[in-house]
Amino acid sequence: MSSTQFLGTGRRKTAVARIRIAPGSGTITVNGRSFEVYFPVESLRLQVTQPFTATSTTGKFDVHISVAGGGPNGQAGACSHGIARALLASDAALRPLLKTDKLLTRDSRMRERKKYGQPGARRRFQFSKR
Repeated sequence: MSSTQFLGTGRRKTAVARIRIAPGSGTITVNGRSFEVYFPVESLRLQVTQPFTATSTTGKFDVHISVAGGGPNGQAGACSHGIARALLASDAALRPLLKTDKLLTRDSRMRERKKYGQPGARRRFQFSKR
């Protein structure tokens, strides 16, 4: 690994994203595919690029993302978290900007597990008095 690459790991729900950023033209590839193809929904694309817009570094880094687990929303959140961590590794002066937008905080909300003897995590079977 050369010193011009910066790594970051992001997590959200059950998704884990490994991020590698390097100074470049601003291309983003996710799992070997184009960024626009992998995240076709505009809101998810905005969420992934939020760390760049918060720090005014849009188009300054080439991003390679390897993401697994979860669904589209969780993966987008994991990518955003990982990019923020990688940007922090590249320049520690960006920390206040990333912290004000809460981009360095790992969103710990997870799906609650289903309990035995009932149909869901909190849902109970219908009570019958008679």
